Amino acid sequence: MHVPLKAAIAAACLFPALHAHAQSPAGASLPLWEFGLGAAALSTPAYPGADDRTARILPIPFLLYRGEVLRADQSGIGARLFRSDRLEFDVGLSGALPSDSDDVEARAGMPDLGALFEFGPRLKIRVADIDATSRLRAELPLRAVIEARGGLRRQGWTFEPKLAYETRGERGLWSFEANTSVVFGDKRINRYFYEVAPQYATASRDAYSADAGLVLARVGLFATRQLNPDVRLFGYVRYESYAGSANRDSPLHLKNSGTSAGIGFAWTLARSSRRAAGFEPVDPVTP
Repeated sequence: MHVPLKAAIAAACLFPALHAHAQSPAGASLPLWEFGLGAAALSTPAYPGADDRTARILPIPFLLYRGEVLRADQSGIGARLFRSDRLEFDVGLSGALPSDSDDVEARAGMPDLGALFEFGPRLKIRVADIDATSRLRAELPLRAVIEARGGLRRQGWTFEPKLAYETRGERGLWSFEANTSVVFGDKRINRYFYEVAPQYATASRDAYSADAGLVLARVGLFATRQLNPDVRLFGYVRYESYAGSANRDSPLHLKNSGTSAGIGFAWTLARSSRRAAGFEPVDPVTP
């Protein structure tokens, strides 16, 4: 399976969050910016409910920037518009890898699924400080989905309420997060994944009109381990249930569950001498 440039771009949107997830929560003690290189090996279902998988091994440069408003850090890429001890409101960007229909049997002859960028507002809530190194937080993101495939086109909206537990080890040598969330999609994004237009119907694939509603429920685990001040390893595993999907009757909905996993490393090559201004973000507690 080839790795198009758009896949690397989409993964690069996710990489700052993977690397910076384990940085110190004291914003004033961190460099204003850091630059480095990393690599990640990822395996995930081709789309929610797919029987086929997409795998990528990606070398990825990253830039972390911890400005007062513009951020590329543990929260992802975006602009922080409001912050307090318990609440943050920002506008962020995330991404997802593409899938070629030639590699997905159920979608043979149908258009490819391009790289997806999700952009929109998010409210983060510090629910509870369990102890000095553990925290419970909630997130309420609403995002527009943009597909990059022969240009840019909007593919609907998603809403993913999330609850996460985070903890860190002594001196921040390791960190761990467990989270759970549900994803809802409007009619347009669900059509993107599950609709079969009449011209793509076959003897084994009936035409289908998709509805808005639940896409999936998921639980995930994420961990990091610092090897030295410049190199950190990370890994994650995620289980998703599609059993309650609003479009489980689609001929493209073939499985009621799926798993994703990935491992990688981040190596910081340069950092600024200027320190970031600000205070501890709502997420993460992990250093």
